[in-house]
Amino acid sequence: MQLSNRVLNRTLLARQHLLERSTLTTAEMCDHLVGLQAQDVPPPFVGLWSRIVDFDPATVTNGLDDRSLVRITLMRGTIHLVTPPDALRIAPHIQPVLENAPFRKGFNFGAMVGLDPDEVRAHGEAALGDEPMSTADLRAAAARCYPDRDPGAVVQTWLYQLPVLQTPPRGRWRDNSRPVWSRIQPWLGAPLEPSYPASELILRYLRAFGPASTMDMQAWSRLPAMKKAVTELGDRVRTYTDDRGRTLYDAADLELADPDLPAPVRLLGWFDNALLSHKDRARIVGDTSAPPLRTFTTNVSPILIDGFLAGMYKIFVNGGTARLCISPNRDWTKAEAAQVEPEAAALLAFQEPESEQVVEILAPGADLRL
Repeated sequence: MQLSNRVLNRTLLARQHLLERSTLTTAEMCDHLVGLQAQDVPPPFVGLWSRIVDFDPATVTNGLDDRSLVRITLMRGTIHLVTPPDALRIAPHIQPVLENAPFRKGFNFGAMVGLDPDEVRAHGEAALGDEPMSTADLRAAAARCYPDRDPGAVVQTWLYQLPVLQTPPRGRWRDNSRPVWSRIQPWLGAPLEPSYPASELILRYLRAFGPASTMDMQAWSRLPAMKKAVTELGDRVRTYTDDRGRTLYDAADLELADPDLPAPVRLLGWFDNALLSHKDRARIVGDTSAPPLRTFTTNVSPILIDGFLAGMYKIFVNGGTARLCISPNRDWTKAEAAQVEPEAAALLAFQEPESEQVVEILAPGADLRL
């Protein structure tokens, strides 16, 4: 069965809870999405606000404080907000990918080339120990261990080699404190679970992002052997093709969404999972060429109209006024602008409740990276 791009779009939005807000709890949403991208502090809050009815940001803050949620380096080597079970069972799959990176010539201009990885790891384990430690303190330890090397590169290597997570206060609502790091096991009081099958992880990916190709799976996870994982799933997956004849896999017990379902305006956080989790992003960016990922840096975030990328926005706060500035990627109709404005105003009120709030729709293509 061949699937149109619109079927893929509506199915993705439905599984991402972007067609209508969900009554799932914050932890349940994190589990369903296999974590939320959280390299920076605001995006997971925006992602949850866009997906959950009456989302309360205190649920994230409280979860980080009572350790029922954690911020940890996982898929694509970036920080994700996940529940402890996922931290313990996904990290063993990601660690080999992370550990191979620092000793290549392309890592920090070859800063770690020539060093023994096992020796570096041993120094990192001794430095970090069982108590949380700031990046500054880790840099000081790195400078003592390797005075002839860039301490920042040594610290980054340790953070790749040792399964670690970020502890509060960073990650709490509106708290952008510098990272403090802990080994996973002492923080969560449980060991990693290396027996968790990669095939189960991929099945969960399909439930949140499918149907998808093996290239999509690899782009999401950066893990090898996707075809092997799919084969292990056997009849738990079914296959389709897209309009270019590529094979797509999906959980066998899930239905596809009706392509005629209405899709409300959604404002997402920068680097939201829905934008980053496929090699071919046409199902959400539309038929135009996908914007480079650097477009979403410096707090510039996507707006979806009728389910597809239709522009970018950024919030500027100055002198007691919060401005949500929007740069459409094409000419919007008056009806489209009228749909965007209330959703933008609601998000701005959520993020900057103490400021005077202004929504501005700029000319198409206006540069927001200021």
